[in-house]
Amino acid sequence: MTAGTFATGWNRLSGEWKTFAWMVGVFLLAYYLPLSNPKVTAAIQEAFRLLQWYARNHTLACVVPALFIAGAVITFLSQASVMRYLGPNSNKLTAYSVASVSGGILAVCSCSVLPVFAGIYRLGAGLGPASAFLYSGPAINILAIFLTARVLGFSIGLWRAIGAVAFAFVIGLLMATIFRREEGERVAAQAALPEPEAPKRPLWKTTIFFVCLVAFLVFSDWYNPGDVVVRTASGGQFAAVALQETRDDMTFQLKEDWAGHRSGEKVTLAKKDLAGIQEAKTWVIAVYHARWYLAGLMGLAVLLMTWRWMDRAEVGQWMRNTWDFTKLLVPLLFGGVFVVGFISALIPETYVASLVGDNSLKSNLVASVVGAFWYFATLTEIPICEALGKLGMAPGPMLALLLAGPAVSLPNMLVLRSVMGTKKMLVFTGLVIVMATITGMIYGALR
Repeated sequence: MTAGTFATGWNRLSGEWKTFAWMVGVFLLAYYLPLSNPKVTAAIQEAFRLLQWYARNHTLACVVPALFIAGAVITFLSQASVMRYLGPNSNKLTAYSVASVSGGILAVCSCSVLPVFAGIYRLGAGLGPASAFLYSGPAINILAIFLTARVLGFSIGLWRAIGAVAFAFVIGLLMATIFRREEGERVAAQAALPEPEAPKRPLWKTTIFFVCLVAFLVFSDWYNPGDVVVRTASGGQFAAVALQETRDDMTFQLKEDWAGHRSGEKVTLAKKDLAGIQEAKTWVIAVYHARWYLAGLMGLAVLLMTWRWMDRAEVGQWMRNTWDFTKLLVPLLFGGVFVVGFISALIPETYVASLVGDNSLKSNLVASVVGAFWYFATLTEIPICEALGKLGMAPGPMLALLLAGPAVSLPNMLVLRSVMGTKKMLVFTGLVIVMATITGMIYGALR
């Protein structure tokens, strides 16, 4: 038996064992899950509520456009261009600057950045720049940073801004250094490939096409900070932040005491019990209400360019690449969101706050780990931190949560494992946790 044959057989056997382990795990969970326990049944309901919110408010608006962008990256973007600006041998300052700026422009959550990351990584981007892009997408969010400064204080907003930019560079450099041997092998393998074909279109056409694709994603997933005044059918009124909306109800985080609930607590109300919701009047909200018109305009531009500039074979390849990413990423994203909803319902915020009441190593580490596994939609980390602060969370752990939370999550980890392997996923997550912990401790000591 040759080494190649043995390796092929071993990989197939390993894959079969993983499938069997998943089947056994699901069986044991279904067999032993204590459905008579009220906490467990409430957690299952909360898991489905989070999954429905994700499907209704996030999947079509953000994940699907990101999947089409990822497919377009593989199909239309020149490999030579990616290698020139983001490749392992490109100028480091240029590569990491391009990766950080590109990720920051997207301003998406830790899950929605994954399809585009997978696209540029598979097209030949170096692990370091790709990791910088992976962190910067959800972390370097200009609106989130300004909102952090307004709600939680100028100093923590400033530290978040500086920390997010620095993290993108440092994590990228460390990933490239730690896995330099594997990256060297990857570069050698890419060098052995035949020269890529010359681009079929001039650069300006490709640039306009991708600008419109990204603009569609930005507008369709335009975030709403959620500051509202809620009027109930019974005549009550309260100021809050809207966190989640499902088909039948809405979840708010109170900004003032109301009906026996303290400021910072979450309340879920059926839509039939709501008399009206008044939103804050800002330019961000104005764009939010016009987002589908703006996204539609960008979508029409993409369709027109596709019709005039791409042939049928290219479009077919684009759809196939998009479908391949969809099969790879969406099941893991949905499964991860469900698990996060289930676990978060079993761990109340008061318990989390009790573990992060000072600026010690333990408190900052707990905040970083909780943030890394929790799923935060865009901007929701700010009202959650505000509520935890009212429950006693110290400033250092709050910054650690803000730096680790938006960048990674359990769904994010599941997808990363399938894209770049278990080892790289664990190292990337570990670097985020360690750096967030250290930064939180420094900030807490200087407060």
